[in-house]
Amino acid sequence: MPAIVGVAQVISVGSSSVFNIGDVYKIMPISNAKTFSGAGSFNTGDGMNVYNHQSTTNTYDSDSIDQGIILNA
Repeated sequence: MPAIVGVAQVISVGSSSVFNIGDVYKIMPISNAKTFSGAGSFNTGDGMNVYNHQSTTNTYDSDSIDQGIILNA
């Protein structure tokens, strides 16, 4: 079914986002990331007390190549 769209103003679109107007069959944004995080990295809330004495994060990646996203559908 055709879509009738009025005026649209796009200020910015992020690097891994999708902007669509009208009919669409399939939208597949694909991205991948490797995140290294230490103790207390993703804590959220009001009045947090996190004590990480001599904490280290191992970022050594022995295989050096990860699975690709080329055939993800």
